[in-house]
Amino acid sequence: MVYGAETRSTPLPAPTLDEQSPSAHHETAVFAGGCFWGVQTVFQRVKGVTATTAGYSGGTAATANYGDVSSERTDHAEAVKVVFDPSKISYGTLLRVFFSVVHDPTQLNRQGPDVGTSYRSAIFYTSPEQQKIAAAYIAQLDGEHAFPKKIVTELVPLKAFYNGEDYHQDYAEKNPNNPYIQVCDVPKTAALKKQFPELFQDYKSK
Repeated sequence: MVYGAETRSTPLPAPTLDEQSPSAHHETAVFAGGCFWGVQTVFQRVKGVTATTAGYSGGTAATANYGDVSSERTDHAEAVKVVFDPSKISYGTLLRVFFSVVHDPTQLNRQGPDVGTSYRSAIFYTSPEQQKIAAAYIAQLDGEHAFPKKIVTELVPLKAFYNGEDYHQDYAEKNPNNPYIQVCDVPKTAALKKQFPELFQDYKSK
């Protein structure tokens, strides 16, 4: 199941605060919302996103590997670095996809069957503007009671992003018949296409 997204026929409301007239052609956002396979496979299909990388944030370089992170003793979160063109898609729109489709932001230190702090919901902001926009959107959604429970998403500065192992990159695309992918991630891409048809693009692993 998609934790929350599968029951929603329309996306969450757009942020009332968003980027204004960005001048750069590339901006980076980092999101954590459960297993990074599902987070990556959604953002790969969003128009305006130019690259995604599955990896780890929130801990140190010494233990930024799947074996150590899976021990739940490293403080990392499985995360995805999203490089996007802000002239084609705004940071606020990425946040809207993150909260509408990618995960359930009311689940603390877990996402569906995956339990532990490495599966926590987190936004690692890369600029004061991202922090301001994300904080405002979380407050907006909570104020509108968009979810039955309060959002628990952490909003913290990005100190470092560590690339995940090669076999984790494009995992959902390379292993479409994996039962976990079928149950947990395929519905997320379907929800993206249903809720954001104007943003949806096909993606093929290189």
